[in-house]
Amino acid sequence: MKTVKSTTIKVIFSRRMLVALIMGFACGLPLLLTLSLLQAWMTEEGVDLTVIGLFALVGLPYTLKFLWAPVIDRFTLPFLGRRRGWLLIAQIVLAFSIAGLGMTDTGKSPLVVALAAFLVTFFSASQDIVVDAYRREDLADRELGLGSSLYVNGYRVGMLLASGGGLIMADLMSFSAVYMIMAACMLPGIITTLFTPEPTAAMGTPKTMKEAVFEPLIEYFSRQGALWILAFVLLYKIGDIMASAMTMPFYLDIGFSKTEVGAVVKLFGFWATIIGGLTGGFIMLNFGINRSLWVFGFLQAISTAGFALLAWIGHNVAALAGVIAFENLSGGMGTAAYVAFMASITNKKFTATQYALLTSLMGVPRVFASAPTGFLAKHMGWTNFFVACALIAIPGMLLLLKFAPWNPKDKPGY
Repeated sequence: MKTVKSTTIKVIFSRRMLVALIMGFACGLPLLLTLSLLQAWMTEEGVDLTVIGLFALVGLPYTLKFLWAPVIDRFTLPFLGRRRGWLLIAQIVLAFSIAGLGMTDTGKSPLVVALAAFLVTFFSASQDIVVDAYRREDLADRELGLGSSLYVNGYRVGMLLASGGGLIMADLMSFSAVYMIMAACMLPGIITTLFTPEPTAAMGTPKTMKEAVFEPLIEYFSRQGALWILAFVLLYKIGDIMASAMTMPFYLDIGFSKTEVGAVVKLFGFWATIIGGLTGGFIMLNFGINRSLWVFGFLQAISTAGFALLAWIGHNVAALAGVIAFENLSGGMGTAAYVAFMASITNKKFTATQYALLTSLMGVPRVFASAPTGFLAKHMGWTNFFVACALIAIPGMLLLLKFAPWNPKDKPGY
């Protein structure tokens, strides 16, 4: 028993966990620099709303990153190794791209701003590809749960700094200065890349571009239950995603003020999500990813149903805090397990390509499942809508029977 506890403590405070946390921060930081923060800057400069809306298209690299992921799997740069070489290049160019975006004239040169923003998203997506591959290859299977939860929490802290922190700083200085500070905030990631060791390519590397492009697909679809796993990736968090798409109109519609929503949902909710992610990571360290997917998925569904209870209660700040705490805790745990599971099923020879494909697929429900939620909420009413969102989680849970049973024979307890 003492040996198990000692091993667990060593894992928690290991170099690998610190790297996962810092790399998560480095990946989360750039995301909102081309979304909410840039939108605020353009709005202040009087840019037309239509143009601001079109700027969402600069985020395409995040959904298309699988197209150049095979290049990263195939080629090894002549310094730092297969993963760290690409990562250092992506991070340095990303930092300069963020600074370059800060030097543009948002009010007079929208095309230049769009190009600068596109460079930020392209190199940010490239960083994501390499970090995901590095994390999978650096962490042992048993460590993936906690490592993924630390990565996700670091990612959220990076997003918070870029959005909330960026907007607060913009009241005290120019947006250009804010972007310079954000570029400097990439330094912890760059320093980590320089000093962390290169993971061992135990499975080898692709020898040709043809192998790098087609072998990841052939290898994946040759597995038993490959299609079931893809269906699971699409469905596991679909109820949570659909409910989240309508929560803001829901809060305001039942009488909560914007201040109450900001204080409870955004600030209190952020820390609940962080705690949920960390809790999920610690549980997975000893409970295993498969079992965690079952438990956290069930809690996610119950927490979604909590919004139906809030719709029945109405305007009550204490009830809102309770629902948000439970929903964000369970959502944080579910996301950590979800990310860890996707990492665990990638082949280490094609980590970058397979993980990029899975994360791109993961974003599909966010677009297509969210689209009809307004129509459904309008015609079903809030209570029935959130109950339906809770029930729609059942198919994703049942798919676990196919490839992640409670007591797997090949990996007991995993």
